[in-house]
Amino acid sequence: MAPIDPHSFTDSTHPLTTHIHLSFYFDFPSSTIHSSALLSLSSPHSGPLFLDIRSLTVHSVLDPQTRNPLPYSLSEPDPIKGQNLVVSLSNHSSVLVVYSTTPASSALQWLNPPQTFNKTSPFVYTQCQSIHARAVFPCQDTPAARICYSARMNIPRQLSAVMSARHVDRRPPVAGEGAALPCGDALWCAEGRLVEEFVMEQPIPPYLFAFAVGELGSRDVGPRTRVYSESAPAVLEAAAAEFAGTEDMIRQGERLFGDYEWERFDLLVLPPSFPYGGMENPRMVFLTPTVIKGNASGAQVVAHELAHSWTGNLITNKTNEHFWLNEGFTTYAERRIVEVVQGEERAALNIGIGWRGLNEEMERFSDNMEFTKLKTKQEGVDPDDVYSQVPYEKGFQFLWRIEREVGRPVFDEFLKKYIATFKFKSIDTEMFLEFLKTNIPGIETKIDLVLWTEGTGIPPDAFEPISNIYTKIVTLANEFKAGRMPGEDEVADWQGQEWELYLENLPKSVEASQILALDARYRLSESKDYEVKVAFLQLAISSGCSQYHGEVERTLKEVGRMKYLRPLYTALVQGNGRQEEKIFAKRVFAEARDCYHPIAQGVVESIFSKHM
Repeated sequence: MAPIDPHSFTDSTHPLTTHIHLSFYFDFPSSTIHSSALLSLSSPHSGPLFLDIRSLTVHSVLDPQTRNPLPYSLSEPDPIKGQNLVVSLSNHSSVLVVYSTTPASSALQWLNPPQTFNKTSPFVYTQCQSIHARAVFPCQDTPAARICYSARMNIPRQLSAVMSARHVDRRPPVAGEGAALPCGDALWCAEGRLVEEFVMEQPIPPYLFAFAVGELGSRDVGPRTRVYSESAPAVLEAAAAEFAGTEDMIRQGERLFGDYEWERFDLLVLPPSFPYGGMENPRMVFLTPTVIKGNASGAQVVAHELAHSWTGNLITNKTNEHFWLNEGFTTYAERRIVEVVQGEERAALNIGIGWRGLNEEMERFSDNMEFTKLKTKQEGVDPDDVYSQVPYEKGFQFLWRIEREVGRPVFDEFLKKYIATFKFKSIDTEMFLEFLKTNIPGIETKIDLVLWTEGTGIPPDAFEPISNIYTKIVTLANEFKAGRMPGEDEVADWQGQEWELYLENLPKSVEASQILALDARYRLSESKDYEVKVAFLQLAISSGCSQYHGEVERTLKEVGRMKYLRPLYTALVQGNGRQEEKIFAKRVFAEARDCYHPIAQGVVESIFSKHM
């Protein structure tokens, strides 16, 4: 074996998949999808072919031409990689796998009607990053293997589907389409079913495969952008207002980084259980409802996901060990878009919040500094366990350092050339560094590239932002430590980001009386902005304010975004925290667990196993 990715069974001596055609029959009562996957290979192959699967039931593996069975075997389950589906081929250039998902799929969250906004219809959605596509379909689940795909999705008539792909048709089922599937033609063509068809013609890494099925509505907000959510007018109108400026951001992105290559940039606001702020699935970005803040500041997350259209989706890290190539570039690109659309002060605030987050991650990984590097070693490591702000913020700092060295005009030309050179490819850190040294000669004599990419911690030439608003907020936070609360005139024009930066610069433990006084004046525990609310509640827990346990419990039961779950659960259980707080955390998790996505469930469980 010659694996190309520590998180995949994919073998470098085997041909890579170029196209997958999927047929899905959604069985909501059993939380399963009865499926087939037709994989087309880059060249005919004889011998074993290794495919990644996890929590799938394989019914048969067939020669697509003859429908004769092909020999296959399954490895023992690996706790991180799942199972190796080994198929024996004899000069085959394609293979058909007939299978069903199981309710244990780590990529799928099935919501019962009571868990949705309207409470009337079920809902299911995917989250395939980093290594969860294998829990939806058999594949070479590594970003090194880019695929095109097409899909037929058989769903109940009252529901609709969206995908990270172009919508082709919504039509009645056709006899014969379901004959090879575990559900059979009788169920495929049953009364009350219809088929939605999609096609993705640009090659993507498997983690960008995405769909959602539910009672969906939509609003157009621009020539290339439609906002989708559950068909609740209140949610749709709020989302449409929040993201009304999306087309302007797309145009600015094109000016900075070149043509937008994905035709459409649609947005899906998911139920509150979605574990991330946003997921950059091409053509159909997935968003948490917590980004709808009522003042268009949630567009910040949209700017990040939009930036991924160039850095991450067009050019992709070859493995998760080079994740900074996706997220560091995208954080840099996002802040350039924000600077143009919302101004330099707003961009500086973002950099300041990121700087604070980067320093906190250094504390989090103080006992395992490997994960403070940009280029990491992840053999035997679950990428969900080490997901952090390091690739985002240290990666941003590295690129910002290069920009400061060579000047923005030179760096802008470099970025455009970088994107044009590597688009629709997957690369690693070494390929980037070679390209950098070739196109900016002598850069290695000005910046220690090895220290930045392979060194631990924050390099000495990283840069805390300088701006009037940033300096003012940090100064006020320092004064709070000495007992001075900011005056109402000083915070009159503050939005969520200003408060977030202020709270994150306060010491992790201050007097409970100070916390209570701050909240009495500014009602931060009641903020509609979860960034502010969670930052405040985290501070309250650390300061021993048990008065806020009710608000902490409500928050942990309202949202499933890991950005909020991780700090709140960690604050409750870490260190020598009071035993009642640990008991409280375990009770809340037991009651909220089923409303979290499987990825988020795993993250909370790993926090508990580390601290309890």
